[in-house]
Amino acid sequence: MKEISKVKWLNKMAFDIELNEHHFTIDADSKFGGDDRGPKPKGLLLSSLAGCTGMDVVSILKKMKIDDYKLDISAEGELTDEHPKIYHTINLVYNFTGKNLPENKIIKAVELSETRYCGVSEMLRKASKIKTKILLNGDEIK
Repeated sequence: MKEISKVKWLNKMAFDIELNEHHFTIDADSKFGGDDRGPKPKGLLLSSLAGCTGMDVVSILKKMKIDDYKLDISAEGELTDEHPKIYHTINLVYNFTGKNLPENKIIKAVELSETRYCGVSEMLRKASKIKTKILLNGDEIK
């Protein structure tokens, strides 16, 4: 399976992205010559990480017959000071909300995603330290 991304320059720092027939715009802030019409490319890495691991976790929990919960994931990247600026550390927070949720299964689902299934996590881990925190109804469980 291959994915194809086609990038077309629009103007200034804006580009139209076509990824597997889905379109969106990326752009830079005004201080870098853009109009902030879309996300910046580096930030999309954080979104890709959170989305990839989120899909894994939801799928794994469904197989464990756990489906009555809410899940929010945040990914925050800390950049190096020198160019090329990369995320030296990414803080990933899984926030689960629901009643009678089994902590051990939630932890297991997150660990399986991070160590076995999430390709984005595996790629980013080669350049960045990924720190994980899991919250259940506001309390940290890992």
